[in-house]
Amino acid sequence: MTFQIFDADRHVMEPLDLWEKYLDPEVYQAYPIKVVQDNPLAQQDRVERLGHRGDLALPPVFVVGDFPLLNNWSEEIQIASAMQDKGNRAERVAAMHPESQLSSMDDSDIAIAYLFSTFAGYVVNHECLPAEVSLAYADAYNRWLKDYCSVDPDRLKAVGLLSRHDPTTLCSQLNQIIENGWSSICLRPEVIAGKDFGAPEYIDFWAKCEKHNISVVFHGGTNLHAPTAGTHRFQSRFALHACSHPMEVQMAFVSLLESGVFERHPTLKFAFLEAGASWLPHWLWRLDTICYPEFPSLVADNIKMLPSEYFKRQCWVAIELGEPCLREVIETVGHEKLLYGSDFPHPDHMHFTTEDIAKQLGVLSEEELKDVLANNAQTFFN
Repeated sequence: MTFQIFDADRHVMEPLDLWEKYLDPEVYQAYPIKVVQDNPLAQQDRVERLGHRGDLALPPVFVVGDFPLLNNWSEEIQIASAMQDKGNRAERVAAMHPESQLSSMDDSDIAIAYLFSTFAGYVVNHECLPAEVSLAYADAYNRWLKDYCSVDPDRLKAVGLLSRHDPTTLCSQLNQIIENGWSSICLRPEVIAGKDFGAPEYIDFWAKCEKHNISVVFHGGTNLHAPTAGTHRFQSRFALHACSHPMEVQMAFVSLLESGVFERHPTLKFAFLEAGASWLPHWLWRLDTICYPEFPSLVADNIKMLPSEYFKRQCWVAIELGEPCLREVIETVGHEKLLYGSDFPHPDHMHFTTEDIAKQLGVLSEEELKDVLANNAQTFFN
């Protein structure tokens, strides 16, 4: 049995030359994205220090201005990355261009894809960049993405990227998203530039999102140059990758909840991607039964019903193929709140496949599968 699939979390790979073409020239001159290539002398030095483990060419390292693009991107991680580099090179190249992106979608029975950045989010949210530079990079990426999706706007759906360095610019950025005809935006779940989602500077922004029916997606990632769950405790890729995605979206939900964003904007829609869904039963149970009843007077102004009720009313979450507890998730929030996302072409999800997807999601009925694989995404992304 085949199902129509709407991929709620698919990525582009930004070609390096897009920045010279789309970025403000003054910003590009002052804060260009550069590639630092490995060289034979460096490789020889690694062999002398590390033996045969160092005897391979490392992937290029990206730098924006004078700052490395990725945080905690150690030599050990670079070596491990080089060992697996060829495993998904074809997919990464395919994601650079709309025509090959569409072809890869056909190969996986993807009817429609909602597209997110790979590198631009790391630039736009980089804590070392001035606000005006972050804003310029977000604008350049969105203009490039608009051209990218114009090749087949019925199948390639842009998710706008916003800069949070200066929250006073959020509404004007949203105006451009609306003018583009886009219905969704992507935000990192972390605290950026010292502001979480309940900050007073965000009040008008949330109201504008609700007024214009703009859906808000939270999508995290590892190795960002900004405080992320785990970065004050770990340096290894293993630990950072374990913490960043699921823990940050849980805290983003609490930020929206306790600051009253859900209460003030009951029709505003949010989705939490690439963190799985199995955290929901425990997290909502804890909020409902331990945190919410403890001191009701402390939250009475902003939380007027059970936290789980807010989630069921206005939140969605992406599942991972093969993850446990999906039936418990459905019992908690309903199957209508589940989305499917491939994370194509990122290497940590390349072992997942849409082949036999009905068998992989055997806990779902046929009607539930249709909703999770397509209908729910249509509802969330408008």
